[in-house]
Amino acid sequence: MCIGFPLQVIEAWRDGALVGGRGRAERVDTRLVGTVQPGDWLLIFNGAARERLDAVRAAEIGAALDLLEAGLAGDADGAAADPGFALPSAMSAEQLAALTGTPSGDLR
Repeated sequence: MCIGFPLQVIEAWRDGALVGGRGRAERVDTRLVGTVQPGDWLLIFNGAARERLDAVRAAEIGAALDLLEAGLAGDADGAAADPGFALPSAMSAEQLAALTGTPSGDLR
C-alpha cells in the first residue's frame, strides 16, 4: 500500500524543503511541485513532494490516516470515529461519480 503524508513546509530552498507534521520531520525533494514556502502543505511520498494541498485537504488526509492508524493498532473505537468528512466507502454511487467525474452508471 502506498501512503502519502500531509506535511507542512518548515524551511525551503531550491528544489527541496524541510517538512514536518504527524510526529516526523524530513528533507524532501520539491521539484515535482515547484517553489514552496514555509507554511505550505504538501503531500509527501518516498521523500518527494507529490502534490500541493490546502489546509483543509491536509486535515482531511490527516483524519483518514488517524482512522487507519487506530484500526492498525486495534483501537475499534478510534477506527470508527467520525473523520469530519465523507469517506468514499460511505458514499452513494452518485456521490462517488461526482467525486471522480465518472458517469454514475459506470460505477455499478
